[in-house]
Amino acid sequence: MDRIIGVFESNDLLVAFVVVGGLMAVSVWLSKKLTRGWLHGSAIAIILGLALAYWGGWVTGGEHGLADIAVFSGLGLLGGAMLRDFAIVSTAYGVDLREIKRAGLVGVLSLVLGVLVSFAVGAAIAAAFGYTDAASMATIGAGAATYIVGPVTGTAVGANSEVIALSVAAGLVKSVVVMVGTPLIAPLIGLNNPKSAMVYGGLMGTTSGVAGGLAATDKRLVPYGAMTATFYTGVGCLLGPSLLYVVLRALVGG
Repeated sequence: MDRIIGVFESNDLLVAFVVVGGLMAVSVWLSKKLTRGWLHGSAIAIILGLALAYWGGWVTGGEHGLADIAVFSGLGLLGGAMLRDFAIVSTAYGVDLREIKRAGLVGVLSLVLGVLVSFAVGAAIAAAFGYTDAASMATIGAGAATYIVGPVTGTAVGANSEVIALSVAAGLVKSVVVMVGTPLIAPLIGLNNPKSAMVYGGLMGTTSGVAGGLAATDKRLVPYGAMTATFYTGVGCLLGPSLLYVVLRALVGG
């Protein structure tokens, strides 16, 4: 047993990939069997991942969840800033700028408004709960945009780990709400064609939520919504730690 554990610890990143892959497989199975696809597998995986991270921190008394257990230490690298930013960049490379032009000016405006409104709402809620410094407000506001933009912004502006965790939680709640709510509101807002899917993805922004919600609505709309949602993430990562943070500092101070 010690020899097996030693092999796992020596190949911690490979173990991390196996754990994440297994978690995704279980989540997809639960999605199909328990919710009949109503709750997308990625949402279940996020929830299970957070639960496991909490359990890992509770058992070890550490601050890095399962990564504090030696066998699972590779999760710290797999979920770290380097691979996170690589995933953002690689996803953006899969987007064709010519395609987004099909949504026209409305599609571009949806991206800008989606980021600004989410950021403003998140920052206002942060202030209401006592996080009144610019770094915390910017981080939680960015998390309200997506759970990727939150950590990127928090790291850049020097927010503490507690605030960054709150930004991830805010983004997770938004992702699950969008995922579950999309098929319910789609008939009411005319979400039944590629152009409306692009605008919807630009307004909502959370790629996993939009993709999961559109998959439950009409699978043919997924590429269009996911495309503008990907741009949304890029715009958020660009504006969150720069222009929006500077504006917040001017309004509330450092």
